[in-house]
Amino acid sequence: MRHHPYVLLTHARMKEFLREPEVVFWVFVFPFLLAIGLGIAFRNKPPDEIIVGVVQVDGADRVVAALAPAGGFKVETVAAADAARRLRLGKIALVVVPGPSYEYRYDPTRPDSVLARQRVHDALERAAGRADPVEVRDTLVTEPGARYIDFLIPGMLGMNIMSGGMWGVGFVLVEMRSRKLLKRLIATPMKRSDFLAAMMTSRMSVVFLQLAMLLVFGRLVFKMVIQGSIGSIALLALIGAFSFSGLGLLVASRTSKIETVSGLMNLVMLPMFVFSGIFFSADRFPGVIQPFVRALPLTALNDALRASILEGATLPSQIGRIGVMLAWGVLSFLFALKLFKWS
Repeated sequence: MRHHPYVLLTHARMKEFLREPEVVFWVFVFPFLLAIGLGIAFRNKPPDEIIVGVVQVDGADRVVAALAPAGGFKVETVAAADAARRLRLGKIALVVVPGPSYEYRYDPTRPDSVLARQRVHDALERAAGRADPVEVRDTLVTEPGARYIDFLIPGMLGMNIMSGGMWGVGFVLVEMRSRKLLKRLIATPMKRSDFLAAMMTSRMSVVFLQLAMLLVFGRLVFKMVIQGSIGSIALLALIGAFSFSGLGLLVASRTSKIETVSGLMNLVMLPMFVFSGIFFSADRFPGVIQPFVRALPLTALNDALRASILEGATLPSQIGRIGVMLAWGVLSFLFALKLFKWS
């Protein structure tokens, strides 16, 4: 029985589709894994606690004692400089400055800040017996830094560095091997280590363009404030590029098929896409998996970029995150050097 060409062509295309593991992965497997990861991150749990900071000045203890019996928020005493920084970053909802009249500092665009202001004022009036109105002064703070876009841009930068390092090194290396270009280099006096190091370095040099484009875009379009030094941010991006270029080398060290390396890179990058805090904070995941989450190179890069861009953190204060990225880069390069084959 002869089939219609339409049937034969459809059948052939379906067989081609099923023979492409990276396509099958993204169509059938990735949605389920992403749903599982997001389900863990946004599982049912009590609402996030509203934190109120009381500035450490005369009368702070009295204010803390008055607010302690009230429910719906957590009270902390903080130094004035730390209070301003944490309010700008969205880590506390309201700052209370004791004095002859209370000063409330908060961002009116944040619902939790407005709610905290209402609850704190009500608690202080109750503590005063509501005999006389409590004198207050509102100081509105709308400085960028706590917005979602401020959180997102460093995560997007980290994701671009990861994708560029993995695909820009791994894919190119396998393509050269599949076209027999690497085999021709065997007869040359070139060292394997020199070749692999050059592959990594060429890819790492592109990171500065990625960094400049995203930061300029964030600054011009969204008025994002960059608190840290450009040099520190550039160095963190370079270390991140080194880490992911090394991973790209390792994944492609012995693979000779484009389809295979695509599947392997997707497998390596998927946990970082889900767990490393690109679009939402990695703190949302349960404590039991936090050691795994913090050990991922993209988590270290995203956290370091956010701390430097949004908080102005110095490089010495981020030595742990830098160490994680360097460890991934060095170990990946050494293993790739050991496993690498020309053909």
